[in-house]
Amino acid sequence: MKKISFIALALFSTLSLISCKKFLTVVPKTQMPQNVLFSTEGGFKDALTGAYIQMKGTGLYGAAMTQTTLEQLTSSWDVTSNSTEQRIGLFNYADAGVEGALEGIYANQYAVIASLNAILAQIDAKKDVFTTSGMYETIKSECLAMRAYCHFDVLRLYGPLPGAPGSTNMLPYVTRLSTTPNPKLTYDQFKEALFKDLTEAEALVKDIDPITQYSLAQLKSPSQTSVFNPADTYMAYRYLRLNYYAVKGIQARAYLWFNDKDKAYECAKLLIDAKNADGSAKFRLGTAADMTALDYVLTPEHIFGLYDFSMYTKYTTYYGGGALKKGTAATTITTQLYGNTGTDIREANLWELITLSNQAKCYIPKKYKVAEKPASLALDFKQIPMIRISEMYLIAAEAAPQAEGQAYWATFRTSRNIPATTLPTDPTLRALEIMKEFRKEFYAEGQSFFAYKRVNAPKASFLFAPAAATLNYLIPVPKTDAIN
Repeated sequence: MKKISFIALALFSTLSLISCKKFLTVVPKTQMPQNVLFSTEGGFKDALTGAYIQMKGTGLYGAAMTQTTLEQLTSSWDVTSNSTEQRIGLFNYADAGVEGALEGIYANQYAVIASLNAILAQIDAKKDVFTTSGMYETIKSECLAMRAYCHFDVLRLYGPLPGAPGSTNMLPYVTRLSTTPNPKLTYDQFKEALFKDLTEAEALVKDIDPITQYSLAQLKSPSQTSVFNPADTYMAYRYLRLNYYAVKGIQARAYLWFNDKDKAYECAKLLIDAKNADGSAKFRLGTAADMTALDYVLTPEHIFGLYDFSMYTKYTTYYGGGALKKGTAATTITTQLYGNTGTDIREANLWELITLSNQAKCYIPKKYKVAEKPASLALDFKQIPMIRISEMYLIAAEAAPQAEGQAYWATFRTSRNIPATTLPTDPTLRALEIMKEFRKEFYAEGQSFFAYKRVNAPKASFLFAPAAATLNYLIPVPKTDAIN
C-alpha cells in the first residue's frame, strides 16, 4: 500500500475514466483532465457516479465489507482448514493473508475518499456550471455523506473500542487531495470531523431532497405520466444514493457508537416516523409476503442501498457454488442462529439446503438470490443493503427510554413473526440481547462484527466464534501505510 496522499491523486486518474449516461447504465469514456471533467454539471455527475462504482466494488461493499471478509471475522461461513478465511476468523492479524485482506479494505476506503475529495475540491469554485435546480446541493451533500460513511467504517474496523478510545490506532480523516501525508487524529478530532461532514450534508438537502416528498415506488418510476416527473432523472432513485434520510441513518449509527443514546434515538425515530404524502411509512419493515415475492433483501426497508448489476453472478458464484455456506444441515442455522422458533420469517425463508456438484450438501442464505433478468424494474431487487429501517428499530430499542424502547423492540420482533420478549432494564444486558437480533438480521451484510465490537461482547456472546479463537477487536492499521 502506498501513502494515502499519493493514492488520492492516482485514484482520481482512474475515476476520470468512468462515466454514466444514465444512473443505471455505465459507459466508459476517454480520459479527461480535471478542468474539463469539472467544466459541466454532467462532469460532476459522472465523477460522483464513479465514486459509487468504486464503493460497490468487490474490495468494499460489493463483497469484502458485506459478504466476505467482514463476515469471516464473525465466522459466518464454513472455512477450509489453514486457509486465510479460517485465520481471519481466528483473529490472526499477523498472518500475511489476513494482513492483505484487511489492507485491501483500508486502501479501497481511502481510494473512494480520494475520489470524493477531488470532487469537493472543485465544486464550490465551479458552482456556476450547475444549471439544474438543487443539483449542486445534492452532489455536494452526497460527497460529504459518502466521505463520512467510509471514514466511519474505517473507524469502526480499525479504530479503538468505543469504551476505550485511547486504546489503539489514531486514524486520518482525509478532507483534501495532497502530496503530503495526512495527519492522524485523536478519537475526538476524528469524531468532530465526521459529524461536521454529516451536519453539512444534512443541511444542504434537508429541504430539497425528492425522497422527502415522494415514496420509494414513485422515485423508482419517474415519468411524464407519473406524479414524480423530475427535470433530470438523476434526481430519481434516491434510495440508491446517500439521500437526506441516509444521512440521518449514518448519524443514528454514529451517535450510538459514541454512546450518545439520546441523539441516536432522535435520528432513528425520525426515520421510523418518516411518512409519505398519503400517510404511509416512508420505510416499512419487510414481511413474509416480500420474501414470497422473492424480495429476500427486503428493498422496502432500504434507506440506502447500492444497485449491483452483478448480484446474480455473485450469488451463483459465492452461494450457489457453495463458496459461502454454513453447515451441512438446517440445524446449524435454525437452532443456533434463530433458536428453532418455527415461525421467524428469516428462519423460514432466507436459507436453503442445496446439493453441490460433488453431491455434498450445504446450507446457504438466499438474501442475494435475484433474477438474472427481472421482468420489470419493480421486480429488480439487485440492491446491496447499506442502511435499513430494521436497524433503526433496533437502535431505538436500545437508545430510547425503557418503555419506548420496549415498544420498538416489540414492533420489530412482531414483524419477524417471533414473540415480543421483555428487554432487560440493565443497559449492558439490554445491548447484548438486542445484539442477538443484529446477528440474525444482518447476516451477510457485514454489520455483526461492528455490533459485537461496539459493546465489547465477550466470547460467550459471540455466536460461531471458533473454540481456538482469541477474541480481538483491535485490528491493526496496515504496516505499509506511511502515515501509521
